Formats: sequence, C-alpha cells, structure tokens
Amino acid sequence: MRHNKKINHLGRTNTHRNAMLSNMACSLIKHKRIFTTVAKAKALRKFVEPLITKSKEDTTHSRRVVFSNLQDKYAVTELFKEVSQKIGDRPGGYTRILKTGNRLGDNAAMCFIELVDYNENMLKAATAKKATKTRRSRKKSTVAAETEAPVAEAPVAEENAAE
Repeated sequence: MRHNKKINHLGRTNTHRNAMLSNMACSLIKHKRIFTTVAKAKALRKFVEPLITKSKEDTTHSRRVVFSNLQDKYAVTELFKEVSQKIGDRPGGYTRILKTGNRLGDNAAMCFIELVDYNENMLKAATAKKATKTRRSRKKSTVAAETEAPVAEAPVAEENAAE
C-alpha cells in the first residue's frame, strides 16, 4: 500500500530528481518563467515556494538553507535581492502555471511556470477587469438615456412652433 506517499517521482531516482528540481528552480529564479511539462511544474512549485518564503527573511541561516537546496550562488543572490523585495507582501502562491497544450512528439501536457509578480501582461489585465461595469448597470443607463432624450426634444419643438 502507498498511503500518504504523495511525491511524484517523475520516473527518476531520488538524487536525479533533487538535482533536476534544483536546476529548474535556479532557472525559474533567473529567468522568471520556464517552459516545462505540467507534472514537473507541479513538483517544482512544491520545491520552490518554501524557498521563496524563506527568502523573505534575509539572515545568514536562511541564505544557507536556500543555498543547500539551490547550489547556485547567483540564483540565491537574485532570490534574496530582487524576488523577495517584489513578493514581500504576498502571503503565498508565488508561482503560476499556465497550460499551453500538448507536445508534438509524445503528447505530454506542457505549460509555463512563472513567478506571479513578474508577468506585466497579467498585472495590466487584472487592473483592466476592475474598471469594467456589469451588464445590468449599462442596460439601465441606456434605457434611461433613451427615455430622457425624446422628453428633452419635445418641449424644444413646441417652443419653436409657438414663436
């Protein structure tokens, strides 16, 4: 039985899987977005989000813990200087997975995994959605405008005829 064994092994040994996730996490931190399969992206999310949370507190201990997982000095510096400043007020959910379809060769489900605060297009779309109004309010305003317009024109026509 495999009760409470939730890790996806991804068809790899333990050391190979840890090395792959470490390299993918470094690439994600450096490039802010990577293209991979959905299964690897979900495994990477579980790997990298605790590291990003750890980077909010810039101490020697937290840097050493993150470095022991990433093994890349440049990625650790990038994570603690830029990424942690941008996501400092966010309580969690630092990554986003956007599915892109299936790969041609083996029909594997592919996706982008990206850091949430670095996608400028999504940030613009979120602000644009707040500005839109509901359908109901537009309908009332157009009906009110149609009923007011004939009332306003009728007295003007009568005044011109009286003169």
